[in-house]
Amino acid sequence: MLFDTHLHLNAEQFEDDLPEVITRARENGVEWMVVVGFDRPTIKKAMELIDEYDFIYAAVGWHPVDAVDMTDEDLAWIEELADHPKVVAIGEMGLDYYWDKSPKEVQKEVFRKQIKLAIKVNLPIIIHNRDATQDVIDILKEEDAVQVGGIMHCFGGSVETARECLDLNFMISLGGPVTFKNAKKPKEVAVEIPLDRLLIETDAPYLAPHPYRGKRNEPAYVKLVAEQIAELRGITFEEVGNQTTQNAKKIFKL
Repeated sequence: MLFDTHLHLNAEQFEDDLPEVITRARENGVEWMVVVGFDRPTIKKAMELIDEYDFIYAAVGWHPVDAVDMTDEDLAWIEELADHPKVVAIGEMGLDYYWDKSPKEVQKEVFRKQIKLAIKVNLPIIIHNRDATQDVIDILKEEDAVQVGGIMHCFGGSVETARECLDLNFMISLGGPVTFKNAKKPKEVAVEIPLDRLLIETDAPYLAPHPYRGKRNEPAYVKLVAEQIAELRGITFEEVGNQTTQNAKKIFKL
């Protein structure tokens, strides 16, 4: 019983074989998925998927890399979509200082607007953070995001940072990198963070776990993430699957 809490079945990489990808996921025990939309085309596709599949839910938001493109109309549209019973989170949102398409100040402004929106519609938020940890945490505190909490998506930070996020009412989500041989931080987090605050994800089609690293990721591979966490913690795969699914249902209010 697995819950892939963050993936992009709305990506062009799945255009040719989406039904087969979904079937493989189901055959590997993936019972629920949250497809994340992060701009106009991907949000539109995510909304189509939740109407087509009863076990797929959506998150809708605006990616920090594209913050410079977001308009007030886009924000109003996201607020409108948040009313849909199968939209379970706002995001992914946050800060990305690796790519330089959107100036930092624009990213911060768009991030703050989306946190305010999430609080208004009472939905958890999904955080994208790349090379911007302190600014992300500062803004979450300043905007009182603890009210709705959410998910630190594909978390790659330290145990100390993870604990700071837990204090802000966030869950820690681990993906493919936890299976990488030299991924010291995610492995430490997998062991040290309470199991009732952990989630699993693929971020498919990106960040495929070992032994598929560098290839297209897909939701069936979330099983490999759960297996790795179980091995690191010295518990059963079933325990990890059941608890992370319960955690996902709790945060998404399912």
